Amino acid sequence: MNANNDAAVAGDIDAEVASQPECWLRAAGLAADVAGVLPARGERVAVTGCGTSWFIAQSYAAAREAAGLGETDAFAASEFPVGRRYDRVVTLSRSGTTTEIVDLLARIGGGAQAVPTVAITAVPGTPVAAAADAVIALDFADERSVVQTRFATTELALLRAHLGQDIAPVAEAARRILAAPLPPQLTAARQFTFLGSGWTFGLASEAALKLREAAGMWTEAYPAMEYRHGPIAVTGPGSVVWLLTPAPEGLAGEIAAAGGRVWQGEHDAMAELVRVQRIAVAAARTRGLDPDRPPNLTRSVILTPARRG
Repeated sequence: MNANNDAAVAGDIDAEVASQPECWLRAAGLAADVAGVLPARGERVAVTGCGTSWFIAQSYAAAREAAGLGETDAFAASEFPVGRRYDRVVTLSRSGTTTEIVDLLARIGGGAQAVPTVAITAVPGTPVAAAADAVIALDFADERSVVQTRFATTELALLRAHLGQDIAPVAEAARRILAAPLPPQLTAARQFTFLGSGWTFGLASEAALKLREAAGMWTEAYPAMEYRHGPIAVTGPGSVVWLLTPAPEGLAGEIAAAGGRVWQGEHDAMAELVRVQRIAVAAARTRGLDPDRPPNLTRSVILTPARRG
């Protein structure tokens, strides 16, 4: 980064990224208090959101199933199979105003066949909160930046804690990442591909989205074993393949042979996402962009009736 970028004034996103370990611990402390409205063992559950929230939904769904707590599906809100029967639907929406979530809750709520719904949001008293049967408001994790960082990871921390996972070591790993300098081999990259597996695949997709949103970078995300099935074609000098899961046998050598660089995440994938967020902010400033308010993005997508799918 040049001197001008080094001297850039910190924005909202810097403070929000740095506050994540404390937000995660606070959310984990709430898990027991809200357990009654979150999915119970054995329930068939759907989790839904848009953008970042959809990727967090994927991560939670895979983690819940892997824990043996019940079948769990994740959908973009616009693609939710309304006719499919679930015991509970969890909606994720930072703003509480996203049109697709509001519309979905209206379609599945009410009547004899209504499914219990819970909304996790940063803002109570919004249309999403009003439409859901129960609301978990993580207002302490709300953000001023358009680009989501701490709210998304904080709701995942809450959900992971509800699954019985210990968030304390994850928060400590994130603190170490926040305190460490950014590796130059990452800040110099021209292209990133993120690979995950199981619950980390959703976070791989979220990692790629952060770099696209904040910095306008060319990024992709795939399940780790799918990388050989075409995506490796884009690998070359300046490419970083960032693994949020252990590398499949032989893959690191294939990436190196293609001219790319392997970055193997050494911490829990949620903590490693903090490093991705820092890279995204740095890359945005290097490119002369405002990572708090990137072009073409708004805090929430609110559609007029004519634009609803």
